[in-house]
Amino acid sequence: MPTAAFISRSYPIGATVYPHGVNFCVFSKNCTALELLLFDDVDVTRPSRVIRFDPQHNKTFYYWHLFVPGLRAGQLYGYRAYGPFQPHDGFRFDPGKVLLDPYGRGVMVSDHYDRDAATRPGDNCARAMKSVVVDPRAYDWEGDVALEYPYSGTVIYELHVGGFTQHPSSGVSRPGTYLGLIEKIPYLKSLGVTTIELLPVQQFDDQDVAAPLKNYWGYNPIGFFAPHRGYCSRPTDPLGPIDEFRDMVKACHRAGLEVMLDVVFNHTAEGDEFGPTLSFRGLENRAYYMLEADQACYANYTGCGNTFNGNHSIARRLIIDCLRCWVEEMHVDGFRFDLAAVLSRDEWGQPLKSPQTLWTIESDPILAGTKIIAEAWDAAGLYQVGSFIGHRWAEWNGQFRDDVRRFVKSDRAVVPKLAARLTASPDLYPQPDREPNRSINFVTCHDGFTLNDLVSYDFKHNVANGQRNADGPDTNFSWNCGGETSALVEGPTIDPAIETLRQRQIKNLLAILFLSQGTPMLLMGDEVRRTQRGNNNAYCQDNELSWFDWRDTERHTDLLRFVRGLIHFTQSRSLFQRERFWIHTPQHDSLTLTWHGAHLSHPDWSDDSHSLAFSLHDPLGGDHLHIILNAYWEPLTFELPPLPVDQRWHRLLDTAQPAPDDFTPPDQAQPLEEFRYRAESRSVVVLSAQTFNL
Repeated sequence: MPTAAFISRSYPIGATVYPHGVNFCVFSKNCTALELLLFDDVDVTRPSRVIRFDPQHNKTFYYWHLFVPGLRAGQLYGYRAYGPFQPHDGFRFDPGKVLLDPYGRGVMVSDHYDRDAATRPGDNCARAMKSVVVDPRAYDWEGDVALEYPYSGTVIYELHVGGFTQHPSSGVSRPGTYLGLIEKIPYLKSLGVTTIELLPVQQFDDQDVAAPLKNYWGYNPIGFFAPHRGYCSRPTDPLGPIDEFRDMVKACHRAGLEVMLDVVFNHTAEGDEFGPTLSFRGLENRAYYMLEADQACYANYTGCGNTFNGNHSIARRLIIDCLRCWVEEMHVDGFRFDLAAVLSRDEWGQPLKSPQTLWTIESDPILAGTKIIAEAWDAAGLYQVGSFIGHRWAEWNGQFRDDVRRFVKSDRAVVPKLAARLTASPDLYPQPDREPNRSINFVTCHDGFTLNDLVSYDFKHNVANGQRNADGPDTNFSWNCGGETSALVEGPTIDPAIETLRQRQIKNLLAILFLSQGTPMLLMGDEVRRTQRGNNNAYCQDNELSWFDWRDTERHTDLLRFVRGLIHFTQSRSLFQRERFWIHTPQHDSLTLTWHGAHLSHPDWSDDSHSLAFSLHDPLGGDHLHIILNAYWEPLTFELPPLPVDQRWHRLLDTAQPAPDDFTPPDQAQPLEEFRYRAESRSVVVLSAQTFNL
């Protein structure tokens, strides 16, 4: 009989380090036998030790657990699960495959890792990923705590950890890593952003596309709890990724930057029924995945081959435990949930009126101080922007993206929609107690054109992805600014008129983004015209096509100065930090919003209108702005509101002006002589009422 110190337990799930050894626990309802494999090195062809679980002593309900004395953090391990291989019954056990621990805090990846070896029959021991035993207590946080910025004071910067510093021009000592990102914190601070949102850093499989391409974005996780090893500067150190990730978070917090994760709980890297057996499939296929009626095929609401069964009790527990791990042990500040609408589907794929997993995430006390943001749609047509459940969830506002793009390119019948987007989309979010900044506003994100490409290409150019340009969205609301010669100026041009217009359109889009009520999100490199050469689906391009070329900060210094000034201006004005809708302001609040057209108080809401102006007056905060948006292809003269005798309108921003007059800090702005303003074609103007010394 083992002593009390060596008795195995069914909780916590995963590998837990104790003074005398490690407790392993994993869920499998239908396996007939289970083995723990211990490895001395990631490249070995055989485990150094194989320990079979005794169902009588090492199993409680459907949890298999085993205590191994003498083991420590850094130990490599995996599982072999025996059981029926009967796909039409939903069983896919394969004892020839080394399985990752679904709760593994670390994953070791050999240079000899081979995804195909996990797909073919036979043993894949020498070419498999291995889990790593991690002791999360073995780190000095030095008093670090989450920052918990309110949405009203947040500016999000979406970036790719590898691509941010991988380019040779980055000048960092460890390019493409968590530590490389630390070296660029001063740049992020100077930009004025408050929060970085990292594309997936949960361990993913970069081999699920045809060589020589790689899965660059990382939206194919296989280790939900483990930081991605590919972003670690010490790839052979079993504990390197977890330590370096925490170094990055701690450094960001010290600089006043929040760290959010883009998390993927809607599918895994195991793909469809022809995919590899890496972890979940080989342990309990029917629990972790949604299956079609015959159970041999996977339901595919994600467009990625399978759908994680997020409302099954076992999968739901894993999701909650995982989020808690990233908050408690890794100190992250929040999450953006990829294809979050999938988590509102039941085990058979039907939408739920009250999805328990989403409600549990919202109400969990450990997650209460974090930001939770939903991409409120999935790949099978479930679209929940404006109707996503809960009181705490924020949403990516895809309508903002589309309507702002359409207005700036002068589409018809957009002005009334634009007015709603400028004011945090009350048409989508009519709840009177909802904070307007829970609308996450964006014009571009990782998925689609960059801002430069949005104004430089009429069509996607994805041939390099190897899918004959069939991948990626066809509807982009983009315009290459070529007018009648559009077909001749797709992409880079030496035509100065077109280049000037493209620069102005970029500033127009950025100005509307940051002047709108809601939480703005900026895509990595848009502030310096990063281009993907027209590729709007660069998920498989781990090369200079996707990386941040730091020479752009020198090529486009005027745009960078414009963006910095714009962000610092909006972040310093209480008007843009309000936690109530501008147009839902109670009577006792002194803020007023007034819509205008070229004539005061006469906005043109017609289908043929391409302009809009509005005034924001907040005497308590000291702000009085008049904003003009002219997407018409000719100049328009706008009447300006009258002011007290000791005040004049001062021009802060005019995207038609050459730098540095395109943006002027308030304390340097010059007064206007008249109460009218000529807004040039396709331009945005911001005027501020300020005291004028006669």
